[in-house]
Amino acid sequence: MDAACSAFFAHGFEGASIEAIAADAGVSKVTVYNHFGTKQALLGAAVEAECEKMRDHLDFSHVFDAPIRKKLERLGAAFQQFLSRPEIVTFDRRIAAESERDPEIGRAFLEAGPRRMKVMLAMMIGHAVAAGELEVDDPEMAAEQFASMCKGMGEMERRYGCDADPERDTQRIAAAVETFMRAYGAKN
Repeated sequence: MDAACSAFFAHGFEGASIEAIAADAGVSKVTVYNHFGTKQALLGAAVEAECEKMRDHLDFSHVFDAPIRKKLERLGAAFQQFLSRPEIVTFDRRIAAESERDPEIGRAFLEAGPRRMKVMLAMMIGHAVAAGELEVDDPEMAAEQFASMCKGMGEMERRYGCDADPERDTQRIAAAVETFMRAYGAKN
């Protein structure tokens, strides 16, 4: 799978060859086709494998043992650091390009990565509602809003070649947490 990931994300779907992937993996082209069936299916498996690696880089274990404001600060910082990694920016660009050719690639990525993260964040928000820390009617929508505020323009700027700005990212996270707490913080 490492050979497929490297080839697809370095050369794109059209530029990656099954022959080169098989040679890099030390197997035959027939073995690759027997296991995955099509080049498209191999790309889908590569996207899932990369999303799994990405999830491993996002360690949220330290997030859950704090008041909600601190959880959001920690989560926002981890999220921003993750999205700023050069390999993540490259991966995002490649997935966007491949999705133009085949929308299923984009859908597979969304299911394997961002939507799973949204579910985790929505669960955290739901727990904070149950604990009386937040007043939220729709935790999934609130999760989307928080993630969007954390990303701000930074994600788009990185996608189009600007360097990460850690100071601005820190300000963005602080503003996202403050805005979120003003909107949803318990009023008791």
